Amino acid sequence: MHIQPDLSIRTLIAGYSQGIFPMGDATGKINWYEANPRGILPLHSLHLPHDLKRVLRQGRFAVTLNHNFRRTMASCARTSEPTWITRAMIDAYSQLHNFGYAHSVESWYDGELAGGLYGVSIGGAFFGESMFFHHRDASKVALAHLWIWLTRCEFQLFDIQMVTDVLERFGAHNLTKEDYLKHLNSAVGLSRKLRASDIDWREEFLRPELGAKQE
Repeated sequence: MHIQPDLSIRTLIAGYSQGIFPMGDATGKINWYEANPRGILPLHSLHLPHDLKRVLRQGRFAVTLNHNFRRTMASCARTSEPTWITRAMIDAYSQLHNFGYAHSVESWYDGELAGGLYGVSIGGAFFGESMFFHHRDASKVALAHLWIWLTRCEFQLFDIQMVTDVLERFGAHNLTKEDYLKHLNSAVGLSRKLRASDIDWREEFLRPELGAKQE
């Protein structure tokens, strides 16, 4: 008989702080995992695909932070079959959100939820968990906003677990387990709080402190 792991707030924070994270399988069983190598998005440089820059300049989507965490996470759960995001995980992370450790970024199109993502923040580390979209580019727009907000709030680590083709276009790369844990230990000891702020995308592309790359 499989005993579901403890998904209390204290246990989740302890797990992420050690570099592990829970995932469900096709049967609904939840286990703890680690990724080695570990994918990160560098916060010292900003690289946006050229086609996404155009979308951001056009302002097609309104983007919010923590507007509807549970709906965003549930939408991520429906993007794959079978999903690794179980009902028990949605309940646990919703509690984590209520205590300020889990966050959602939502993209809205004509007043409807068009895409978004969610993740966990501990100290100066943000752990991206999952993304979804109903409209093309909606989740990428949410990711771009989160990246700017994390930079402005002086976060030190943006963990994405594994590098995908989409995230590689944003500059994602892998770290060895040893290097990742060094970055993680340094970041979680900081005092940081994620806040949303207005972004002028035409201006952001020109800011040298974000290391914007010309394409």
